[in-house]
Amino acid sequence: MLKDWNKPQEPAEKELEERLLAAREKLSAKQMKIKEKRLPVLVLFEGFGAAGKGSTIGKVIRNIDPRFFKVTTMNAPSAEEKRKPFLYRYFVEIPEGGKFKFLDGGWMEEVTRERLEGTLDENGYKRRIESVKRFERQLTDNGYLVLKFFFSISKKEQEKRLKRLEEDKNTRFRVNEGDLWQNKHYEKCVDVYEQYLCDTNQSTAPWYLIDAKHKKWAELQVLEILVSGIDTALKNSNLAVPLLQNAFPLEPIPSLCDISLDKKISQEEYKEKLDLYQSRLRELHNELYRRKVPVVIAYEGWDAAGKGGNIKRITEALDPRGYEVHPIASPEPHEKARHYLWRFWNRLPKTGHIAIFDRTWYGRVMVERLEGFCSENDWQRAYNEINEFEKELSDWGAVIIKFWVQIDKDTQLLRFNEREHVPEKRWKITDEDWRNREKWDLYEDAVNEMLKKTNTSYAPWHILESNDKKYARIKALEIVIHEVEKVLKKK
Repeated sequence: MLKDWNKPQEPAEKELEERLLAAREKLSAKQMKIKEKRLPVLVLFEGFGAAGKGSTIGKVIRNIDPRFFKVTTMNAPSAEEKRKPFLYRYFVEIPEGGKFKFLDGGWMEEVTRERLEGTLDENGYKRRIESVKRFERQLTDNGYLVLKFFFSISKKEQEKRLKRLEEDKNTRFRVNEGDLWQNKHYEKCVDVYEQYLCDTNQSTAPWYLIDAKHKKWAELQVLEILVSGIDTALKNSNLAVPLLQNAFPLEPIPSLCDISLDKKISQEEYKEKLDLYQSRLRELHNELYRRKVPVVIAYEGWDAAGKGGNIKRITEALDPRGYEVHPIASPEPHEKARHYLWRFWNRLPKTGHIAIFDRTWYGRVMVERLEGFCSENDWQRAYNEINEFEKELSDWGAVIIKFWVQIDKDTQLLRFNEREHVPEKRWKITDEDWRNREKWDLYEDAVNEMLKKTNTSYAPWHILESNDKKYARIKALEIVIHEVEKVLKKK
């Protein structure tokens, strides 16, 4: 792309000024349409050091109401960020609907830097490329406009600019060792950048190469592409997104109606196993922390199935400094305004820690599906998006344990009635619980489809038969211990 790039012809000064004025006015007018249509716009600026990315961003944002944009400089990941998945720090930066986010540097810079430093081998590079492509595609599939600009200047031009910056004591700080190394190894950098640009140039999120030799010309290219991209996105906002075939290995799983719920455990056996398993889990938690292995435990199930009590028996065995329980309710306005997975990326644990989710990202294919909170295309697409999300966690090294807590309809009714008549439990029952119960059969169909389409080899479902809560608690502890031990033995 860079080597055989036919650079656009720079216009004469008068035409350039006229087009700049027109583009600035158009962008200023478009921001109200963006707000009205709740279009989220993510703009990524990458390129050579001293190519003028920062100054161009500064000029572009002058045309936008400051309430509707944010600029973030993505430096090298911090020690804390390195303990999260690769995409974490980028996913949490995505904008709300109706707003702009400008990133000065991003995932390209991180991947290519590691490639040039030799810390990312060929297999690691391929995994990163797949992660990036999935990330960008998920954003565009969910209504985001993603614009990616690469600022290109010659080796001679870069050397001249770096020298000029170094000579001025007020700008010397803007030149770092990485910029100087890049200029010295310019051709090597071009080869790595070229490969990355080709590998991640997708029709829904293409790369735009910017001739950055002259600042006004660079600004005009960005503004015109930005305005054109917004126009296209607004016109296509109501188009359905094609559904992708699942590309991940699925395991068979029985339907809920085929699961026997008569399994029980005596009080004596329960107490004996509870002490034994909690003691073992306590030991494993220390090892998880020492070896920096993250764990994600996801709970879904019927209302009144016993998720809370199940979670409590697990957390009783854990060091409170090393885990967090996330009770997931309806999304807040700022969460609803972003990609539905955003609020879960924000709650991921760091390495060595455990995150337990009481309700999860699977709400997309259950509650949101059945209550009409998203379109059919949205929830149909979500199966593959969820499999991709969990694949990212698996590739990161996380232990992923997913529980469906199963009870029958009669047991649920008994527990609902008990909650209504016992004062200290009354807070647990709501009108929404009764409404959901009326849709039991619809929910059961949705759950069966969910289990079937997301029971992957790297993140399988585990059914907890919970008519007897004690039995379900012991089974959950057994599974957590088994899955953690299995991963620790491999490391």
